Amino acid sequence: MHPPLTLHRHPMCAEIIEQFQKCHLDHPYAKFFGECTDLKIKLDKCFRQEKAVKRKANFEESKKLKERLQAYRKEAAGTENIM
Repeated sequence: MHPPLTLHRHPMCAEIIEQFQKCHLDHPYAKFFGECTDLKIKLDKCFRQEKAVKRKANFEESKKLKERLQAYRKEAAGTENIM
């Protein structure tokens, strides 16, 4: 199974999604016998690459947020000792 094939959610894979959907339209019965399997494999690889890119970006963002939170906590802890 694959996620919903909406182009706006998968901009990196838009071309392959369009080809895959066209294959399914052009081969309504042959798709059940492997006519579109090569495109499906390409699509799966593209989704994996897209997920890896998103995962890396999310990890970098979480590192920045964690650093800001630690700096804030350190600052707040220093302020508490003064009072």
